Amino acid sequence: MYAIIQTGGKQYKVAEGDVVIVEKLEAAEGDVVTFDTVLTVVKENEVVVGKPVVDGAKVTAKVEAQGKEKKILVFKYKAKSNYRKRQGHRQPFTKVVIEKIEA
Repeated sequence: MYAIIQTGGKQYKVAEGDVVIVEKLEAAEGDVVTFDTVLTVVKENEVVVGKPVVDGAKVTAKVEAQGKEKKILVFKYKAKSNYRKRQGHRQPFTKVVIEKIEA
């Protein structure tokens, strides 16, 4: 059984026991979070597609860690005008473990 959930403007295919890295959530490590925006639930021979979400479905997950991705460099440059700008960015994330899919 697996489900497709939406969080942080992105969609994730999750199954029970999966470890998923999602956009930052406002939850402490060890907290339990619930994803209510379940778009699709697939059981053995049954596929339930929401319009736009599946009614009564939710995915429960436990927050394992909060962190930041590796740094990426953003370099802006304009020719012949001596303009150079270097900037770094680290995107925050939340690592969650999927505990239960209810549909």
